[in-house]
Amino acid sequence: MKWSQQAEQAISKVPFFVRKRVRRKVEEEAARQGAGQVTMDHVRACQRRFLERMDEEVKGHQVETCFGPTGCPNRAVLGEDLTSVLESLLEARHLKEFLKGRVGGPLKLHHEFRVSVSDCPNACSRPQIADVGLIGCRRPRVSDEPCQECEACLQVCKEGAIQLNSHRPVLDQGRCVGCGQCIEVCPTSSLQEEARGYKVLLGGKLGRHPRLATQLPGVHSVEEIPAIMNRLMDLFMRRCVRGERLGEIIERMGWEEFLQELGEGKQ
Repeated sequence: MKWSQQAEQAISKVPFFVRKRVRRKVEEEAARQGAGQVTMDHVRACQRRFLERMDEEVKGHQVETCFGPTGCPNRAVLGEDLTSVLESLLEARHLKEFLKGRVGGPLKLHHEFRVSVSDCPNACSRPQIADVGLIGCRRPRVSDEPCQECEACLQVCKEGAIQLNSHRPVLDQGRCVGCGQCIEVCPTSSLQEEARGYKVLLGGKLGRHPRLATQLPGVHSVEEIPAIMNRLMDLFMRRCVRGERLGEIIERMGWEEFLQELGEGKQ
């Protein structure tokens, strides 16, 4: 549906994490009125309804993704069905009803449990500020195959994480973000894939007390993610007292205790 310039400007000011939802609601409002174009009147009508009846708009959880599944060339991992799996997993938890019982009042959008999936380290879907953020990763390793010193890996690596030393590539894992592009361009397989999957970030949030998410150790395969998520939701629903976000629970428990209870701590 077409939008007027004024309506487009207004929707661009809506917070990014609800913008898609608000845009859809505004278009539904315009369609309900039989309009062929979205105007400011439709935006204002939805805004009033949204603010007055926000509890009805709260779903309990949100799963967001990047542009990867639409054909982004930067994808480090292909988790085609992962978002639908996570959506079904969270649906089964009935988080809206759970949060109503914990919050003890009308639900707001900031109470929702947020999951963000990015298929490469560019992290377009902002996983660092979600309760659970997944970042696609292809971690390289140096193999025994001889290097011909073509320097293709040096040219493609934007992080400066590769050097050549004595006819062999040397990786700086502290700089490497796991984009996997050096693996793709290496003609001799001197650089090969060591691990492919997702980095798992936990406890990010915006608001009055913003917090960047903390990363679980390791790179986790697509197949491992649902099991991690189920353990995480068990912990969240056990530890959530007044509708806190996951980051607040982590800060209250401490990271090491949180890892132990999650089953990711030292054995």
